[in-house]
Amino acid sequence: MFVISLILSSFLLISPLATAGNEEDFSFVNEKTWPNVIKQGDNREKTTFWVDPDSLAVSYIDTKLAAKALRLRLREDLRNGIISFDQVKKDFTDQLVKEIIPHWYGTPWSFGGHTSVPNQGEIACGYFISTTLRDMDMKLNRYTLAQKSPIDEAKMISCGSDILSVVQETPEKAFEEIDRLTQEGLYFIGFDEGHVGYLLKRDGELFLIHSNYFSPVSVCMEKLEESRVFNRFTSFHLVDISHNEALLKRWLENGAIL
Repeated sequence: MFVISLILSSFLLISPLATAGNEEDFSFVNEKTWPNVIKQGDNREKTTFWVDPDSLAVSYIDTKLAAKALRLRLREDLRNGIISFDQVKKDFTDQLVKEIIPHWYGTPWSFGGHTSVPNQGEIACGYFISTTLRDMDMKLNRYTLAQKSPIDEAKMISCGSDILSVVQETPEKAFEEIDRLTQEGLYFIGFDEGHVGYLLKRDGELFLIHSNYFSPVSVCMEKLEESRVFNRFTSFHLVDISHNEALLKRWLENGAIL
């Protein structure tokens, strides 16, 4: 994955259940209180990750097995007319955002990181996307996907659906356009030729979930407009994941993501 090469004086590494106390503070909160931002005594804000603590008590192997079981159950229920496709969209998004991704928070970033196990080794931005999608039981080659440019990665994930291009003069204008173009749910976001991540819109707010090469130098969730990475770019590629019927149908039928 192409990414801006940085010289970092120190790495701030956090575990999934710990908080950091230097430049920024991070904590996991129950989903019932998300997305509250907790004020600190020195007026700093503690970034909150949308996590159900119970999900972290389940092993990652079991979480991946649950994703496979979900796919099979939804496919069967849809074929039998028990559920609508809207239920597929919701359950897929919830499984990825609430169950798969939370295990990865705190996993250290590195340019060449490609671990397949959360918090064991390091993970680059592209591999974070490809690995979490694969672990949702999507049929794809995580190496092939991760090593593509942001626009080519967007094309693969889109499965032929629309790719939204945002090109603006400033990050502020880009944020406004992204907010206008998106609906509630999860998206892939490519940053020009330099970075990739997930974009989550929940309760009208935009969040970036990515393997962050700035502090905390790990997988994290942060408000999009406050992200240092986001504010370095003015060109973006967006692909809807939550409402992408072509992608989700391919997932249901275990078709390859090419």
